[in-house]
Amino acid sequence: MFKNLIITCLFGVTAVILGAFGAHALKESLAPDQLQSFETAVRYQMYHTIILLFINIYEGFSIKQKNTVSYLFFAGILLFSGSIYLIHLTSITAKSIWFITPLGGLFFIIGWVSMIIIFVKKMRNK
Repeated sequence: MFKNLIITCLFGVTAVILGAFGAHALKESLAPDQLQSFETAVRYQMYHTIILLFINIYEGFSIKQKNTVSYLFFAGILLFSGSIYLIHLTSITAKSIWFITPLGGLFFIIGWVSMIIIFVKKMRNK
């Protein structure tokens, strides 16, 4: 469990650092639509970091459930946000890794659906 929380905190601190970097250092070098895309990556990373904190401190989830949802969101952050960061911070083009960003989004969706299933099962067992 602490491993998940440590990884979550690392995602949180990098979201803050990258958000500040985007707001200050990239403002002059990226076009407005590129900066908006970068900000979307930071936002999605932070949203899912906050949810990861909830998941991993919520006592209603088993360790297996925490790990399953955490790993889905970890993959989503790395693939969705990570691919957008790569596109805007390196010479990698969106054309070369176009499939990675939506794959990350799919991991986010599967993570959310997994939580819905967990909560529905808990509701039925009460």
